[in-house]
Amino acid sequence: MPLTTKNLLRRFLIWKYKHISESQFVYILSILVGFLAGMGTVVLKNLTHYIRLLFELSFFRNNHHALYFIFPIIGLLLVYIIKQIWLKKHIGHGISSTLYAISKLNGIIPKYNIYASLITAPLTAGFGGSVGLQGPAVSVGAALGSNVARLFNMSTKTRLLLIGCAAAGAMASMFKAPIAAIVFALEIFSLNLAFTSLVPLLLASVSAVLTSYMFLGTDVLLRFELTDKFEVNDIGFYLVLGLVTALASVYFSKVFFAITNFFKQFESRAIRLLIGGLAIGTILYFIPPLYGEGYGIMNNLLKGDHLSAIGKTPLDLDLSNIWIVIGLLIGIAVFKAIAMTATFGAGGVGGVFIPTLIMGSAIGNAFAKIINNIGLGFHVSESNFTLIGMTGLMAGVLHAPLTAIFLIAEITSGYELFVPLMTVSAISFAITKYYVSHSIYTLKLAQRGELMTHDKDKNVLMVLDINKVIETNFIILKPEMKLGEVLKNAVAKSSRNHFPVVNDKHEFLGVIRLDDIRHMMFNTELYDTVDVASLMHADAGIINYEEDRMHVIMDKFKSSGAWNLPVIKDGKYYGYISRSKLLTAYRQQLINFT
Repeated sequence: MPLTTKNLLRRFLIWKYKHISESQFVYILSILVGFLAGMGTVVLKNLTHYIRLLFELSFFRNNHHALYFIFPIIGLLLVYIIKQIWLKKHIGHGISSTLYAISKLNGIIPKYNIYASLITAPLTAGFGGSVGLQGPAVSVGAALGSNVARLFNMSTKTRLLLIGCAAAGAMASMFKAPIAAIVFALEIFSLNLAFTSLVPLLLASVSAVLTSYMFLGTDVLLRFELTDKFEVNDIGFYLVLGLVTALASVYFSKVFFAITNFFKQFESRAIRLLIGGLAIGTILYFIPPLYGEGYGIMNNLLKGDHLSAIGKTPLDLDLSNIWIVIGLLIGIAVFKAIAMTATFGAGGVGGVFIPTLIMGSAIGNAFAKIINNIGLGFHVSESNFTLIGMTGLMAGVLHAPLTAIFLIAEITSGYELFVPLMTVSAISFAITKYYVSHSIYTLKLAQRGELMTHDKDKNVLMVLDINKVIETNFIILKPEMKLGEVLKNAVAKSSRNHFPVVNDKHEFLGVIRLDDIRHMMFNTELYDTVDVASLMHADAGIINYEEDRMHVIMDKFKSSGAWNLPVIKDGKYYGYISRSKLLTAYRQQLINFT
């Protein structure tokens, strides 16, 4: 037998079953997935960097203002061509698509997701699209984790765990923050915190960080050393900053949903590209700092160099006036959300994570400048408030306060700021949660009842497949049938004790149960006089195949007290779901989950 790839894999799996325990193999795979996720992030960063090197050419430097308008459109056009001609598949937002795959697809992610974002995201961001790379990095890593699990025939539970490992790995590699990466995987992907899942996350996170150090060196995204300690007297200002970042988070979310819905009304992707490309080009022409991911804004503000953060604009403004600087920083914050969403609307591929940090840094720095220049004798650390602003926006927009706290603390060594970090993130998250119930990642999934949460019962019901609990082996009756025909062709041939009644269009009319006719079954005088229409009655409830999720179905059984409920699909009778079969499927799925 020739040694093909399949044969080698089969031999390896046989050897693995004999010599390596399941838990040990999961640890090995978590290290592998962490490495692959780290490599994916490295490739994303490098491709984006090389595209940006185009601007180092003298021709581009001399014509940079015009190119701020042209380049984003070129990048979006290239992404459009790749999607339409080569991939011919939809590329969703990284984290949202991954969450959907976890909740509804048992963690099965198509292979094309490995390279789709790997190509289109650098084109989007490298040519100036105002998006980040964190979402695509998670998408690439999750696809790798899913397909590695499938390659080695791992269970659904392990596949979901490896996706979480990949997400943690992508986060750890991007920010060189392994602790925050684990918190991110637990908080965003609602993984159960147990020792058996924590160890693989740790291994994947460390593996990805080491990979990043190996290929990218010690360079980090945010270069900052804490010089100003936390002052208790500033706590009042931090409370106000928490409120400000909450309002900004609500604004960010509302703008994102509004612009996204605006673009959805155009069915043609070409029209979306035209409108979005012109919008993002115009914004970048007047506000060049919004070009690409925008790490320069954060790093320069943290260094106290607001002039470099703002950069050169085509507007002739007096940047020696601090209030003009404050106005420009607020403008950067306001238009970052618009520029990012316009990029998505035009068909660009990217993430929300980095734009959130940029918006938060601008708001935090502007807030500190207002305090220091309002003329009341106050003085606060602008760099500290810049950091805390980033935390507040992340906690509010992403609904991830723990990730926000640990990420900012870890990548900046700002653990001395834990009190303001916790204060601002808690206020921002609580207020934003009140006005925007779910994050940008999860709103659509939550509206469809497809969002994984830390509620284990809801998660189990969510992943149950309705098709596996629907029974269709019921004998169907017509309203004009006589009692004798029912007894001969239905009751005598069925092991069931209830019979659905439908019309000629197969629409559900009612049901007849065996108890309904038991008292007249042996009265032959009624066989030709009593028909189904006079015997049938409404069922205790109806299950809508297209609309009702499993938790709704369970509630209907609970409220109606019924043991069987009919299922309607496309307005037609489809079958029945029994309470006993549903509970059996639930128990089995709960075992798989735990």
